[in-house]
Amino acid sequence: MQPIQLFALASRQAEWLSVRQEVVATNIANANTPQFRAKDITPFNAVLDQTQVSMVRTHPGHLAASQYGQDIEVSENELNNEIGLQESGNTVALAEELSKTGEIKRQYELSTSLVKSFHGMMLMTVRR
Repeated sequence: MQPIQLFALASRQAEWLSVRQEVVATNIANANTPQFRAKDITPFNAVLDQTQVSMVRTHPGHLAASQYGQDIEVSENELNNEIGLQESGNTVALAEELSKTGEIKRQYELSTSLVKSFHGMMLMTVRR
């Protein structure tokens, strides 16, 4: 039986969200650190575009499972025009970072509810 790609995609997004949460938490923790530059990661759409989904057939009726690479990049955030460069050389905008944490939370909740619904549908088909 072939793995269901929705679960692999949800797992990949959960991995991406975990990395993003870690980067945002580091930004918030270093909000008062002199010369600290705020960081962010590549958007999930870019990660998906770089992911090589191999659709090689091993048998005319089968498709191979895809392999997701480790291609999440952490890079310096662009300078926020509202706060600019602070006197300490820090570029962390707390309001923006807190907004990102809310966005990450909503994405986790959406992904979890979609997987839960899909799992429920699969269980319903197995029971019949």
